[in-house]
Amino acid sequence: MSLEVAVTLRRGGREIAARFVTGAGITALYGPSGAGKTSVLDAVAGLLRPAAGRVVLGGTVLFDKAQGIDLPPERRGCGVVFQDLRLFPHRRVRDNLLYGWKLAPPARRWMQLDEACAFLGIGHLLERMPRTLSGGEAQRVAIGRALLSAPRVLLLDEPLSSLDAPRREGIMQVIERIRDELHLPVVLVSHDLAEIDRLADQVVPMGEGSPPALP
Repeated sequence: MSLEVAVTLRRGGREIAARFVTGAGITALYGPSGAGKTSVLDAVAGLLRPAAGRVVLGGTVLFDKAQGIDLPPERRGCGVVFQDLRLFPHRRVRDNLLYGWKLAPPARRWMQLDEACAFLGIGHLLERMPRTLSGGEAQRVAIGRALLSAPRVLLLDEPLSSLDAPRREGIMQVIERIRDELHLPVVLVSHDLAEIDRLADQVVPMGEGSPPALP
């Protein structure tokens, strides 16, 4: 599964450009805060409309400005884990996990609830409310919800930034297992070189040195 991105975004009076192609493994968007890393992730997911360019996932055109193609988020096949997680606070863990699974077309589903719970070690959390979870537990639930949405690519926005060292190690191992056992392409946003050195198969610099904007 490949992801091809060549987009220009306009945010707050400035242009953000990104061009990269991913294959299997983990691609890291790296750069300082404000470089536009999250904006690029949002553009791939269909949450932000680029000013120009094209996004193609596994041969399916998700966005093409010139051709007028802009698939809605639910048709893109992107599993997103937001930096603030965005778990539904009024729903138990079970219902959070099943939210994306229920929206995914049955023919596209490749993971069931019990499989996600076993993979992530969260079966004992199913009846808990999000407010009762630790940071690491909440992150695992957010990853599980994304995996259950039948994604063809997983988009992770700063998944380790709010965790202490032991929990960071646990989530890094989860990300490595997703790469190695599920063979799911991952695009990871980070500003931490140690994370990138360990996890990334490819690094896309953002900020200074980024490619010029598309016309």
